[in-house]
Amino acid sequence: MVGMTAIPPRLQPLLDEKSPAQQLARVLTGAGYDCYLVGGTVRDAFLDREVRPGEEADVDITTDARPDVVERLVRPWADAVWLQGQRFGTVGCRKDGRTLEITTFRAEVYHPDSRKPVVEFSDDIETDLSRRDFTVNAMALRLPEPELVDPFDGAVDLAARRLRTPLAPEVSFVDDPLRMLRAARFIAQLGLVPEPELTDAVVQLRHRLEIVSAERIRDELSKLLLADDPGAGLWFLAETALSDEFLPELNQMRLEQDPIHTHKDVLAHTIAVVRNTRPQLIVRLAALFHDVGKPKTRSFAGGGVSFHHHEVVGARMTEERMRALRYPNDVTEAVVQLVYLHLRIHTYAMGWTDKAVRRYVRDAGDLLDELNHLQRCDCTTRNQNRARALQRRMDELERRIAELREQEELDAIRPPLDGRQVMEYLGVKPGRIVGEALDFLLEARLDEGPISEADAYERLAAWARERGIKTPQ
Repeated sequence: MVGMTAIPPRLQPLLDEKSPAQQLARVLTGAGYDCYLVGGTVRDAFLDREVRPGEEADVDITTDARPDVVERLVRPWADAVWLQGQRFGTVGCRKDGRTLEITTFRAEVYHPDSRKPVVEFSDDIETDLSRRDFTVNAMALRLPEPELVDPFDGAVDLAARRLRTPLAPEVSFVDDPLRMLRAARFIAQLGLVPEPELTDAVVQLRHRLEIVSAERIRDELSKLLLADDPGAGLWFLAETALSDEFLPELNQMRLEQDPIHTHKDVLAHTIAVVRNTRPQLIVRLAALFHDVGKPKTRSFAGGGVSFHHHEVVGARMTEERMRALRYPNDVTEAVVQLVYLHLRIHTYAMGWTDKAVRRYVRDAGDLLDELNHLQRCDCTTRNQNRARALQRRMDELERRIAELREQEELDAIRPPLDGRQVMEYLGVKPGRIVGEALDFLLEARLDEGPISEADAYERLAAWARERGIKTPQ
């Protein structure tokens, strides 16, 4: 153990004697138990990162007290207590606006046929730290008097930007196979370089990921994608073939866009687009999937290569994969729509008519800003003339949208009559005819812009007469 002579700025709020962490430490140590601060808070303190407003994370505490003892000790002190994780050794609580999770020293081992760990408690901090995922996360700070425990040289590895496991990587990844995917996240988030032994173990044990639930894989993939630069992590998934276990489409994109002219392959382009986009989950997911349909649609003709309708095929593949990963319906639907629309900018190469702008805005709906952003980021060419041409096209589109917004209600385009008005005028009940009439009126609105109510009734009457439907004189 090493005494703390200088407290990193990130830790100072937690080590204040009035902080919830220090209060909890006094509760536990006063009852004769150990108390250690662990997890990302300790790791990030060595990175000299200042806490940003709204960035305060949960406080992770570990102790030799068993969960039932922890519950008994914290109930009189905490503002709220929850026990959902108690069977895995974790008691959650809230005090003075901070969330704390208290976990008993433990070791976790997955059985080959099980998706959930069997928890065994231990009695010393070093055993607990040895079962953690990586050395940079296997550091602990004793409380209330700060004293660093770093038996696996995590601080040294962090300074060297090295990713290792406390025990042999084969042992660590058998304990929890999700750690292989978590390695990709730390490679991306912290700029760590994996040791060759770690990489080899991922290649060897990647099939163990099959026992991990889709939800845990989904959450870890999302965290990776939200790193400032997910590129290195995505390449790690592809090159170790770990992605084949839950996202086989990634390595399927390892094909040249144009083998004849040896343009960059689809996977390299995809990762470049992900890196270009802002860290917003639906945008990053859309960037990851936007060209996923290319391998199935690639064809050769006239000395070139084409990917006709890859956005349609890709949207379908995106939905299947995201549902398999248990993404929420609203996230899946938004990403699928962005993949389906990501080529729309190229449809109007000859310029933007009012009709085209209206249809574009209607189809994008609430995703208009995300779609524009994705299409700008989809340009990764080194040909500066082509890149400037695409940016000019996007600039023109956004200018035309702004102009039309000043002239009409562009963001809420709807038929000039509603369903009730159509039914009353035609004397019909809800059904197919009403839907067809509204579609007809909406097409007219998109083609021509705002239509008055009187004009809409005249158009509806003409439409009905063509179908033999009687209308009022």
